[in-house]
Amino acid sequence: MLRGIAASIALVLAGMLAVASQLQPSPVGLGTHHQLGLPPCSIRMLWGIRCPSCGMTTAWAHFMHADILAAATANLGGLLLAIYAIAAAIICGRVALLGRFPQPSTIRIATLVLIAIALVSLVEWIIRIL
Repeated sequence: MLRGIAASIALVLAGMLAVASQLQPSPVGLGTHHQLGLPPCSIRMLWGIRCPSCGMTTAWAHFMHADILAAATANLGGLLLAIYAIAAAIICGRVALLGRFPQPSTIRIATLVLIAIALVSLVEWIIRIL
């Protein structure tokens, strides 16, 4: 069961990265998700401000096209999350192959990095709306 769950997570993350690689990043820094048939951001429509995740799909698309600066400009948290997704996919792939959990230190570091990415996203959002 552990191997199946880990393999599924690794495949989902790899799939998300593969989809991002096929998207054409929006030149305005957000809106790339419309290529996936997703609606416009509700927060932007209701209040006219970017939400914390505005630009994340664009950041992933830029990252997968190796344009790191454009990815960071679109959404720094999104860029960091794309990098994290690669690392998480590798870790989950390893769990799927070996059938055992990563070391506690690996889990601790992965958790702290994810919290840091969330904080970066929050701070970036606050700066954008000010």
